[in-house]
Amino acid sequence: MLEKLTKNLIPISIVTVGLLIAGVFAYMNWGKIEKVISGSSSSQQIAEKAIKYINEKVLSGGSTASLVNVSDAGDVYKIRLKIGDQEYDSYASKDGTFLFPEGYSLEETTTTQQAQNGDNVSTEVPKSDNPDVKIFVMSYCPYGLQAQKMYLPVYDLLKDKANMGVYFVNYAMHEKKEIDENLTQYCIQKEEKEKYSGYLSCFVASGDSGKCFSQAGINQGKTASCISATDKEFSVTALYNDKSTWLNGQYPKFNVNADLNQQYGVQGSPTIVINGQTVNVSPRSPEKFKEIICQAFNSPPGECSQVLSGDSPSAGIGGGTTGSASSGGCGQ
Repeated sequence: MLEKLTKNLIPISIVTVGLLIAGVFAYMNWGKIEKVISGSSSSQQIAEKAIKYINEKVLSGGSTASLVNVSDAGDVYKIRLKIGDQEYDSYASKDGTFLFPEGYSLEETTTTQQAQNGDNVSTEVPKSDNPDVKIFVMSYCPYGLQAQKMYLPVYDLLKDKANMGVYFVNYAMHEKKEIDENLTQYCIQKEEKEKYSGYLSCFVASGDSGKCFSQAGINQGKTASCISATDKEFSVTALYNDKSTWLNGQYPKFNVNADLNQQYGVQGSPTIVINGQTVNVSPRSPEKFKEIICQAFNSPPGECSQVLSGDSPSAGIGGGTTGSASSGGCGQ
């Protein structure tokens, strides 16, 4: 994993300023590199371990990262770190086994450098009368949640003009609760699509599925029947219970959208596909997302003239925005 990470880094010799989080190497298993922190470790100990790892394994011989603070961000710890005069956010799992950096570049990269590192997927997409827009996420991935927050105001604006939907990566990284939430969101879209944006707006803010069912007025019986049928059709629970089928022995498969994952080469959360082409949205702001979709129309509708927020939503559950490009992701 370390070789995969360092291969994608800009060489330290040209790295001079700042930190840019890059989703191409968003998840790193510390357990494969050095001793895993015990489950009883405090947030401070885990944060200090993360800073130590970054300094020794990533920035060795270059700049030095220091810990600003660490806070509880729901299912992960949010670690604020500083390199030079710049501050950036990273995340770590609460058991101390996973670090979610967004990537490392200490110099503003050129377009060519970004392309070489896989960070600059073209935003040029084929045009159509009704663009097809798919975002693939893991429902508890901090960056998948960020992409869904970006998606919502654009969906509300263009839902009658473009074919837009949320789909799911074909494996899960955030335990059984992620599989359950994936099924829930899949079935709400299938059974009561008109209520999905209301549910999702509530969920990305609170993480309280029960509250969001009630708030969005969703028929729980209909959703439960769909979940049961979908679970049986795609062997979701069976695959979860059979660890011999897990990806690399670590991640249970979630095959509900496996065909689309294969078709579009989906590898992590979020992946955004417009008119069949994977695109990069940077910054992850509603306005930027809207602009890219509107470029995919043969004749952009009047709604495209409406200006949305240019701020990137925060990663994870909750409100707020982030000042960084936040191009991180969750992926194998």
